[in-house]
Amino acid sequence: MYHIVDSGKPFEQAATDLEAAVKAGGFGVLHVHDLGDTLRGKGFPFAEQCRVFEVCNPAQAAKVLARDLRLNMALPCRISVYTEQGRTRIGLILPAEMLGGLTQDEALKPVAAEVEAALVGMVEAAR
Repeated sequence: MYHIVDSGKPFEQAATDLEAAVKAGGFGVLHVHDLGDTLRGKGFPFAEQCRVFEVCNPAQAAKVLARDLRLNMALPCRISVYTEQGRTRIGLILPAEMLGGLTQDEALKPVAAEVEAALVGMVEAAR
């Protein structure tokens, strides 16, 4: 259900490289949530770093929404760069498996597989 890789890069470099890989892969970065900063800013101790990138390819999103508008709740896709016990990691929930749990529409399987392959490629490029 997850694709998570360790990166040999520092957190900031991995985050920068992921953003570049997303754009090079034909997707856009809609928003970046810095969960670590948010939690610390609200007074909660959080020792790790964690940024969640909301990414989207409008053509692929349009295909999904045309088949089942309820799937808007699963969009956009998210890729995280985070630290865990001194390691920088990059990961995502695999779209094909996630959509498979939300819809039985066979026409969406190839779309989810295409998106998944693209996102995994971005993670591998940023690693």
